[in-house]
Amino acid sequence: MRVLIIGVGTRGDVAPYTGLGARLREAGHQVAIAAHEPYAELVTGAGLEHRAIPGDPLPLLASAKGGVRVSLAAKARMFAQYATQVTDGIVEAAERGADILLLGVAASAGYHVAEAMGVPSMGVHLQPVEPTGDFPPVMSALGRSFGRWGNRAAARLAFAVPSPVHVGSARRLRARLGLPPMSSRAVYRRRESTRWRVVHGYSPLVLPRPADWREGLEVRGYWWPPRPPGWVPDGVLADFVGSGPPPVFIGFGSQAAARAEEFTDLAVRALRRAGLRGVLQTGVSGPLGDDVLGVGDVPHDWLFPRMAAVAHHCGSGTTGAGLRAGVPAVGLPAVNDQPLWASRLTALGVALDAIPFRRLSAERLGAALHVAVTEDSYRRRAAALATRIQAEDGAAAVIAAVRDHTAAPR
Repeated sequence: MRVLIIGVGTRGDVAPYTGLGARLREAGHQVAIAAHEPYAELVTGAGLEHRAIPGDPLPLLASAKGGVRVSLAAKARMFAQYATQVTDGIVEAAERGADILLLGVAASAGYHVAEAMGVPSMGVHLQPVEPTGDFPPVMSALGRSFGRWGNRAAARLAFAVPSPVHVGSARRLRARLGLPPMSSRAVYRRRESTRWRVVHGYSPLVLPRPADWREGLEVRGYWWPPRPPGWVPDGVLADFVGSGPPPVFIGFGSQAAARAEEFTDLAVRALRRAGLRGVLQTGVSGPLGDDVLGVGDVPHDWLFPRMAAVAHHCGSGTTGAGLRAGVPAVGLPAVNDQPLWASRLTALGVALDAIPFRRLSAERLGAALHVAVTEDSYRRRAAALATRIQAEDGAAAVIAAVRDHTAAPR
């Protein structure tokens, strides 16, 4: 079966799909991932076909987080252009052939494309965007709970009344595909009534499945990116990690690209205050003194278990990698689902209270790292949770769903 996974977003949004895709390939399927061009090597390195989606989400990310100051009108134009590029890319990727489409959160256009092609689709989500009373919509800017009824209502509203850009994009896409017009509310209701399946790529031990979710919404476990074939750490990294006490990791995700020097300076000052060695993934590579090393892309499954603690932006995949490694965490959340994952790390007892990105300083980060490394209870709880997470098989449910679609009559 030809499986097309559509992973729109930055590296952290694409990497888990390489793990899922590799498992599907092992199950006998032909697998392609549609993703932005900068992540082509990430996809092909996992032995999967890459289908390019034009556009670049990083400028949008930088403007949303204040790294680049632009007017609201300019942001709207950037988003509209990006949405058009993504939609075009999804259509073109599907036209190259697919028997089933697996759609990430940001790939909603794929639902309409699958309808036009007459092939099944399902969600493979890294974030819990479906309405629930347990927490507010994770991809919105609301940032606080409105109670169980309010949380569900706000999430339903986000599905039924999306931004004008999304509404116009979907309307134009359906016309382009020869499909009858359908409002966002009608699409949502159809998905609900048909129990459109969504498998979530994170652990129920980390965030349990909400009891008020409908049938067809599943939480089964993480999808672990495979390590590139033949990858070994370079001599500088291997020597640094092994030349003294375990260092701590500090990374800010894709948001570091716009302000690399500023973030690097802050991280170095935090390490100095805490008296710790550090491996930084802040956009600057190479030795930054005897006790600090900047790195580029390094497989987290190799790096994190060798760390004394990991401080990161709490993207879904990075959060999972830290938990899998069994090391304490320091959450540095900024937007979207990051505050949710940061709050879960605290609730699970593997991290102290998160430092919201807008309040981040060298003093706060240094103090948090000191506690994470010296307070042994965080490490004990992290190690115990890691053992349970490592026993899960998050990809199995997706493999079974694809198999069910293969067996189902057309």
